[in-house]
Amino acid sequence: MSLSPTTASAASVAAETANLQPAPGHAPRSLYGYTPTEWICVTFVVLFALSTVLHLGQAIRSRLWWLLPTACLAGVGEIIGWVARLESSHDPTLINPYLIQISTTIISPTPLIAANFVVLGNVIQRIGQDYSRLSSKWYTIIFLSCDIIALIIQALGGAKASAAVRNGQDPKPGGDIMLAGVSFQLAGLVIYVTLASEFLLRYAYDHPFKRRSEVAFRADRVEKKMKVMIIGLGLEAVFLFIRSIYRTAELSDGWQGKIITTQVYFNVLDGAMIVLAMFTLNAFHPGQLLGHAKTWKAGYVQPEAEAESHRLKQLPQ
Repeated sequence: MSLSPTTASAASVAAETANLQPAPGHAPRSLYGYTPTEWICVTFVVLFALSTVLHLGQAIRSRLWWLLPTACLAGVGEIIGWVARLESSHDPTLINPYLIQISTTIISPTPLIAANFVVLGNVIQRIGQDYSRLSSKWYTIIFLSCDIIALIIQALGGAKASAAVRNGQDPKPGGDIMLAGVSFQLAGLVIYVTLASEFLLRYAYDHPFKRRSEVAFRADRVEKKMKVMIIGLGLEAVFLFIRSIYRTAELSDGWQGKIITTQVYFNVLDGAMIVLAMFTLNAFHPGQLLGHAKTWKAGYVQPEAEAESHRLKQLPQ
């Protein structure tokens, strides 16, 4: 799947950069509309590398191996993208680094979003599926499927744009299909945040959809680490949401629009948001707050909930 968005991005960029060819006798123009600042690129490479190494160590320590194809993979992709931008800081007219950074910085946050889905599913499993509109399993299935569908749509748009470039035709229809793919991914994230917020509110106010559990566990009975994990999920979702809105606006504005050709927008609304999301997951790590991999199995009940259930069973009938 990772090759398809690359093809999509490359096709659209190849088409749009045709407009950047310099007039005869003039120096080549930057493909970015600016020259990436070297020290900023170095800073992001270092930050993403540090977070990725931390994620690798945390995954090994907690035996939560699903963090490797999610958080760690996202970090590797961002490192590659920012190394490409670093190379462009020396020569912004080079096409290969430009295409690499476009592809990797668009794709890389997707597995990081997937990590959010997995953690929330486990939180729901532990503290009360009665309050969730979807089961913990379906959260992962549905929203990961949305990510895959979005990437497929982008791939189809890239193929169409690529064919148009080869035939000397207008690549805009293919670019529009790519935008549809990115917008679909944003819509999926909006629905995810909405459902997660509904779950937390229903849990806090003890309004389940249907009482299926033997005992209802209110928010004040949730262990402290679980509450901290929920706060971390919320922060990470905010950063990813801001970044997704920016990317949608960027593609809507076009490859030569003001948004994509303004460096500070990309640095703050893309790079900084993903750095914050990565380090948020480091700080609010599921291995530390939810426990070792052995506690992630189905049927695990948090200690406070188990103790409460035992206490109620001892009461006179």
